[in-house]
Amino acid sequence: MAEINITASQWRLVEVGRVVLFTHGTYTGRLAVIVEIIDHKRALVDGPSKNAAVPRHSAALNNLIVTPIVIPKLPRAAGRGAVAKAWEKAEVESKWGESAWAKRREQREKRQNLTDFDRFKVLRLKKQVWRFYGLSLPHDISQDART
Repeated sequence: MAEINITASQWRLVEVGRVVLFTHGTYTGRLAVIVEIIDHKRALVDGPSKNAAVPRHSAALNNLIVTPIVIPKLPRAAGRGAVAKAWEKAEVESKWGESAWAKRREQREKRQNLTDFDRFKVLRLKKQVWRFYGLSLPHDISQDART
């Protein structure tokens, strides 16, 4: 007989205890945890974060991104206090801060808030690095300016 190897899927499931990130609405960029699944399009979320709290409310799943972070053994429809204790015990904020996803979001936000002069300084620093390592510039701006 052929040997069959069954493995679990790598999908991030919508489940109670799953940490989510808001993508739209008033809580954009904030973390929350799914407390209860209402139906296939909505979930009850609660975000006891110290930095940016999210009050308990119903949220559409299309306004959320499911993260790989899970609070284990969180009971369904847990109260606000129980969710806050589980949040602290699971160290959600430190796990999120260490993730590459959070670091990329922070870097992207920092770059979006640069002024024109700051972008110019970054360009000059990049050119210095390229010249230090003897690399050719990916797109030589100085050549385009002369022609």
